[in-house]
Amino acid sequence: MVRPSMKRRRIWWRILFWLLLICGFVFMLRRFEHNQVYHPSREMDATGAELGRPFENVFFKTPDGAELNGWFFPANTNSPRAHLAVLFCHGNAGNISTRLDFYETLLEAGLSVFAFDYRGYGRSQGKLNEEGTYLDAQAAHRWLREKGFAGRNLIAYGESLGGGVASELCRREQTAGLILQSTFTSIPDLGAELFPWLPVRWMSRIKYDTHARLPQLHIPVLVMHSRDDGLIGFLHSEKNFAAANEPKIFCELQGDHNDPLGEREKFVEGIEKFLKLLEKSAQPDAAGRTL
Repeated sequence: MVRPSMKRRRIWWRILFWLLLICGFVFMLRRFEHNQVYHPSREMDATGAELGRPFENVFFKTPDGAELNGWFFPANTNSPRAHLAVLFCHGNAGNISTRLDFYETLLEAGLSVFAFDYRGYGRSQGKLNEEGTYLDAQAAHRWLREKGFAGRNLIAYGESLGGGVASELCRREQTAGLILQSTFTSIPDLGAELFPWLPVRWMSRIKYDTHARLPQLHIPVLVMHSRDDGLIGFLHSEKNFAAANEPKIFCELQGDHNDPLGEREKFVEGIEKFLKLLEKSAQPDAAGRTL
C-alpha cells in the first residue's frame, strides 16, 4: 500500500517535471527566436577605405555604456546636399563592412553617410537585444548631432531589420525623413509566415513593429521593396506604405532580398524622388511655416 506522503511526493515530482519541461521549451523558443532575428558577424570584410574617399572610423558610447563602432563618410564639400546625412541602420546579417555599395550610392546622391554596427556586430560591444538596438541608433543619432548635423537634416535609413530600428529612432528623435528598404511590418508577422507551425504571435518577445509606429510619424517616408524578395514578402511593404502618413513615396525595386541594387537605376530614382520631396517639405509656405 502506497503511503499518502509518497503519493504527494510523486505528484510534486510530476509537477516539477512538467514545469521544467515547459521552461525548457520556452527557453528553446526564445533562443530560436533570437537566432532567427539576429545573424551578427564579427569578421570585417572591408576597412571602409575601399570607396576611395575620406571617412572616419569612430567609436562612441550608448546611454547604457556599450561601445559601438561606425564609419562616417562626409559628402563632397561642394554638394548642395552636404547638410543632409543618412543614418544607416543595416539588416540582421553581417555588419557595416558588407554594405559598401549602399554607401557609395548614397554618397553619389550628395549625402553624408554614417553607418554603425549594433552591439554584438562587427567591432561593437554589448549584449544584443531589441531595446539595445534602439539605444544604439539613438547614440549614433547623437554622434551626428555632435558632428554638427541638426536633427531636421538627418535621414533614418532602415534596411530589412534596420527598418524596425530606424522607425523607432524616428519616434524617439527628430529626423528629416525615413527610408524603409526591404523591411517587414513586424517580426511576429514575418515569423508567422516563415514558421506557421509555431505559436509565433503568442510567444514572440522581439517585435520591431514598424507598421504600428508609422501612423505616429509625421515626416516624409520612402518605402522601397522588390516583388522578387524571397524572404520578406512584397505585401509587407504595401502594408507599411498604407500605414504611413503623407507625404510618402513608394519605389518598386528589382532583385532578391539581398540584391536590392540589382537594377541600380530604380534604386537611385527612388532616392532622388525622396530627396526632392524632403527639399519641398523643408520649404516655408507663404506664412513662413515649414511644409
